[in-house]
Amino acid sequence: MGLTSVGIGSGMDIAGIVTALVNAESAGKIASFDTTEGKLNAQISGIGLLKSSLSEFQDQLELLTKSETFDSHKVSQSNSDYFKATVDENAVPGKYQVIVEQLAQSQKVGSAAVADADSPIGEGSLTIGVGSDSFDIEVGAEDSLTDIMDKINASEDNYGVTATIINGDDGPQLILGAKNTGTDNLITVTATDIDGGTGLADTFTMTELTPAQDAVLTVDGVKVTSSSNDVSDIITGVSLELTDADIGKTTTITVEEDTAKATSAITGFVDSYNALMTTIQDLSRYDAATENGAILQGDPLPRSLQSQLRNIISSSFETSSGSGSQMLMNIGITTTREGLLEIDEDKLSDAIEADKGGIKEMFITEDTGLASRLDTFVESYLEPGGIIDGRNDTIDNQLSRLEDSREALNLKMSAYSDRLYKQFNAMDLVVASLNSQSSSLFNALDSMPGVVKKT
Repeated sequence: MGLTSVGIGSGMDIAGIVTALVNAESAGKIASFDTTEGKLNAQISGIGLLKSSLSEFQDQLELLTKSETFDSHKVSQSNSDYFKATVDENAVPGKYQVIVEQLAQSQKVGSAAVADADSPIGEGSLTIGVGSDSFDIEVGAEDSLTDIMDKINASEDNYGVTATIINGDDGPQLILGAKNTGTDNLITVTATDIDGGTGLADTFTMTELTPAQDAVLTVDGVKVTSSSNDVSDIITGVSLELTDADIGKTTTITVEEDTAKATSAITGFVDSYNALMTTIQDLSRYDAATENGAILQGDPLPRSLQSQLRNIISSSFETSSGSGSQMLMNIGITTTREGLLEIDEDKLSDAIEADKGGIKEMFITEDTGLASRLDTFVESYLEPGGIIDGRNDTIDNQLSRLEDSREALNLKMSAYSDRLYKQFNAMDLVVASLNSQSSSLFNALDSMPGVVKKT
């Protein structure tokens, strides 16, 4: 770059002049770059907002693709003193009379009492059985009752018993309790002494402390026995968690269709659809009064999305129920002039009561159901490498090209600045030379004979 000081010969501010000329040359292009960059960044922001709204809409769609949303039931019981009842989608509406006669319980057996829980018992082995399973414990010559308890609990083959020590009036006893209830989980203990004594065999002559028993109940007069207090295979789709027993008390279970979950899911779908459409409208609207457009006004992305969503929403869907084809308008969901959905709650409630199966098919049928089609469509926008990713890549490329243009302009302006400095510096040298010649001429004239200076 040339001289950047005030011109020596001309006295001109060459640096200021060059800077002003360079700025004048580049200002329009820089302003254009800034405007374009601002628009592109605004588009990225708008597309990000659109993607977020689409994702929330897809999350809400998930509920409408699940059978349990439409097949749910609710259960009530006349009292909750003896069990807690729950239901799944296979439950059959009706009333059931249940009497809990006896709860299931696990067996507990105890060893003989010893004088000291930390004194050796005798060398040998124990074979402990629980139901049809068994495992062995090797007892060393120095092992005490406490050591044996620890070995039982730590055994990798022990799936069925828990060992503990209770210090009773007669002395410490090892107590074995079955982990599972019912008569299928009886405990057996076989002790073998190998040191010639009988300490281990005598100590592990077990006494039953708590008998194993099965749960006993009657359902609509039918007697049922269960090894567990969690009973799930008696009434179709109904599970009972037994908590108490009284042969003289009857509890009535009432199973009914539950439309609340389906209604809630459909209402949530309408709300999320309206939120999505409002976002699209806000991003693409044009205000004629102010002549200002939104971030994505005129952009084909939101227009295409909006159009295809409306087409799917207004479609009819074939069902195998008596109602034949179904549309949202048939169940009380219509489109407003603004392109949003509104619900006639009474009509929706009546439709679900009358044909929940048909409505279920309309939403969840794979590939052809409303929720399934919408989910597939939205996924084409959200999936990695999908429409939105493609659009973001396009904008990123535009920003990259814009940055290249900025760098090219900087190089061009740098060259232009160098050229200007050279030109102005050359001019400054010429002016300096002319000034020097002028000064010499005046000095020569002043020194000529007969020349009188004016004062």
